Amino acid sequence: MKDSVVLRWRVGGLLLAVLVIVALPYAVTRSGARDALKAGEQVTRSSEVKSLTYQIAYETRDSEAALYRMLNGDTDPLIQARAEQTGKNVPALLGKLREMTRENPDQQVLIGALGARVDGRLERMQQAMLQHKKGDNVAANQAMRDAGILFKMDDVVEGIVRNEDATLLSRRTEAHRQSLNSSLVLGITAVAQIVLLAIVVIVSERQIGRRLQAEVRESLAIKRSQLIVQAVREPIALLDANLHTLLVNAAFGELYGLPYSQGHAQTQSLPLAELGYGAWSDSALIQRLNDVLLLDRELWDYELIQRTVDGIDRHVVINARRLAQDDSGDPVLLLTVSDITARALVEHQVKELNRQLEGKVQQVSDVNRELEAFSYSVSHDLRAPLRHIAGFTDKLERHLNEQADESSRHYLQVISDAAHRMALLIDDLLVFSRLGRGALRLQPVDMRALVDEARVLVEAEAQDRQLLWHIEPLPIVIGDENMLRTVWQNMLGNAVKYTGQREVARIEVRMVRGNEGEYEFIVADNGAGFDMQYADKLFGVFQRLHRASQFPGNGIGLANVQRIITRHGGRIWAHAELGMGARFHFTLPASDLAETFAQERS
Repeated sequence: MKDSVVLRWRVGGLLLAVLVIVALPYAVTRSGARDALKAGEQVTRSSEVKSLTYQIAYETRDSEAALYRMLNGDTDPLIQARAEQTGKNVPALLGKLREMTRENPDQQVLIGALGARVDGRLERMQQAMLQHKKGDNVAANQAMRDAGILFKMDDVVEGIVRNEDATLLSRRTEAHRQSLNSSLVLGITAVAQIVLLAIVVIVSERQIGRRLQAEVRESLAIKRSQLIVQAVREPIALLDANLHTLLVNAAFGELYGLPYSQGHAQTQSLPLAELGYGAWSDSALIQRLNDVLLLDRELWDYELIQRTVDGIDRHVVINARRLAQDDSGDPVLLLTVSDITARALVEHQVKELNRQLEGKVQQVSDVNRELEAFSYSVSHDLRAPLRHIAGFTDKLERHLNEQADESSRHYLQVISDAAHRMALLIDDLLVFSRLGRGALRLQPVDMRALVDEARVLVEAEAQDRQLLWHIEPLPIVIGDENMLRTVWQNMLGNAVKYTGQREVARIEVRMVRGNEGEYEFIVADNGAGFDMQYADKLFGVFQRLHRASQFPGNGIGLANVQRIITRHGGRIWAHAELGMGARFHFTLPASDLAETFAQERS
């Protein structure tokens, strides 16, 4: 009866402790969280009020800046659009600002003043716009100056911000006072928790099991640990101060030929040097193990070749460290062995493959040097006869002078043109061969800048034509700037060339992201196009799908483009319809470094 009463009291005390430890902190924390949430909302509202105030000022000044640029002759459509939308969003922003501060009379007064001055500035800007449309830029500029002088708003903006900062400071002071009150309550709660926890610990301590049960549990844990050690497939041994075995697992016994019982119990202590028929006879290793025991050093990844009981030479890695025992002062040595024979074989094969690869690289280098020498020889040996042909053709034409008939002059012109075309072909071949051998000089490259540069060049060669361009924003990529410049010059040059028979040439440049995140660039035109059944010849050297009389060229530009794009890890293809224009696509890998560089520039 007495025990049951005591038990009921203990249960009641534990329930009370749980109630105080869990419920009371929960109530205090919930109240504090609610106050913190409310304070956070007030801080957020203050930040939003300041942000809206700055945004109103920014919207107004942005419209003024755009109008000033338009008055100064800027014809950019984007600038004109910004100027014509003068203060479009400002009334809505002012209304939102009044709504957010309706509980603060001082702010309402300042916001009214801000609205009046912003309205005055916007009215003057609209007058300036009307004067500009009438062609009177002098009056328009005077209206803009009047807006800045008569309706200054910086002081009002600063006043709104100061008032909001003062309101925020008072709110923070109130939140700090509430936080101190919550801390006091939490402190009292913590003291109550400590007292109750002390009671719980004292009561629980009296109910701890007998020491014999703890020893039994400890014994079971040791046995389980030994079972785990025995189940590990990595050889493990525990050695005494004389390097005699205290305990080895089954894997160690199998590898070094110990009796079966030795793999499971400490029935026999054997010297390490006598195990495995001499596998541990290495004097340097024995000395290192003694150093671990005596000097408390650690042995890590000691590689050794051992011949084990199966007669196989194995590459092993040995690790050892000293362990202190609780029941005696003599240290013991924990020894682990890892068989890396397979890994060593793989490493040997990798080294052999690397050696062969170095030989292949040397062969490729030799071939490249020979190709460079051959290219130089071709350039030199072919140019000399061409110079002779061109020179003697010119001399023959001057020698014949007026004695030459029309046929003779025609033949001489054909010879001269052929020699000139042959020289151009030699130059193009040399450029094509160098593109495949030169090292890439990788750096961040602004593709829009390269497109603008190529556009200026091709427009200079087509001044008497009407070209309509549509160029969308392009990213920054990692690549060789000179090679990518060649790509854009060829792509835009071809677009201009093959739209030569169009009264109005339309050329589009844009970029989309591919399925794997890469950049896909697209160049489209409304030119002559081509038959898709011959698309496989499009990127071949000296392969042309149109007659030279229609569109001049050597047929090597797209081959150069393909080689450059391939070296950058991309690919190129085209879609077209005869007489309906062409669309060229090429991809380049996207790089985190390029995107980071672009963000820093912006």
